[in-house]
Amino acid sequence: MNIVPVTDISAAKEFLDLPRDIYKNDPNWISPLDNEIKDVFDPSRNNFFSHGECTRWLLKDDKGNCIGRIAAFINNHKAHSQSQPTGGVGFFECINNKEAAFLLFDTARGWLKEKGMMAMDGPINFGENDKFWGLLVEGFKPPSMGMNYNPPYYQELFEAYGFRKQYDQLTNFLDLTIPFPDRFTKIADWVMKKPDYSFRQFNKKEFSKFAADFREVYNDAWSDFDSFSPIELETISETFRQMKPVMDEKIIWFAYHKDEPIGFVLCMPDINQVLKHLHGKMNWLGKFKFLWYKQTTTIDRIRIIIMGCKKKFQNHGIESALTRKLQLEVVPRKTIKGVELAWVGDFNQKMLAIHEATGATKDKVHRTYRYIF
Repeated sequence: MNIVPVTDISAAKEFLDLPRDIYKNDPNWISPLDNEIKDVFDPSRNNFFSHGECTRWLLKDDKGNCIGRIAAFINNHKAHSQSQPTGGVGFFECINNKEAAFLLFDTARGWLKEKGMMAMDGPINFGENDKFWGLLVEGFKPPSMGMNYNPPYYQELFEAYGFRKQYDQLTNFLDLTIPFPDRFTKIADWVMKKPDYSFRQFNKKEFSKFAADFREVYNDAWSDFDSFSPIELETISETFRQMKPVMDEKIIWFAYHKDEPIGFVLCMPDINQVLKHLHGKMNWLGKFKFLWYKQTTTIDRIRIIIMGCKKKFQNHGIESALTRKLQLEVVPRKTIKGVELAWVGDFNQKMLAIHEATGATKDKVHRTYRYIF
């Protein structure tokens, strides 16, 4: 077996194409768009290069066939916030072979160690954790856009190498064909009617205002979590740029106390129900397919990408009111049957309690591991 750095167009294409071979017999896998993966490794698209670095490799067998890949990266805003300097690995794909997987992990570890790191988290993204983050360990079903999907045997490869669980991120599922529990609805409706609170849907024409409001709430709500680093406006702008073609403004809500932004819920249609027909290709033919299937496919699921509330307004029912606003928007459409409530860490008991109050049930678990050198 031979490790090959990704340093040219040909190797970059092999990096993109390998999953199509790994998952060719898996009906649940939906290819992420090639352009989304490319953007992660493009310094002109990914502002994490302004405070970090990354590299990636392919693994080939003795016949020159690509059988694995991995990326390693350092986010200098977070690397030194741990008890030991910690980098990351991600975009791991590999045949079911421990020797092959261990060679990929060894290669990433060696590079990180040379850069002064003493541990690595994975599989994670060289970017925010709203996509390409965590190893799927429960709920092997078709993924939503940006969510990692992998074969069950990857868990054994990570754990046999020595990775240990750092935390789980839970995706719960809310069946919208079943009414919310009465208690939840009464509390949410009561909060919505309080005179000092107001709720507004996102408007693309006021992007600068909503981006600033999002940043203000996010940087307050998550500031107490381990390894927190403030989100930057450039990151928000790039995220919304990627979302724009499939965005539904009516399922993105902001909460205000008087004029102060205090909470938000950001949802997206499960556009993977359309993208599964594109096989990752958004070329001219892919764009034609996208428009065709978007018109002919009834998207029956949405995903809560992120929900947050400023600390001083937590436990005031704001998240419940935002969820209720979302319900009142989508249920009358009679097309949306379910909501994925994601991306909640197992350490975030407040948000998990809100999920439980809605009647949602566990659907998927993505695990973030750490390996200490």
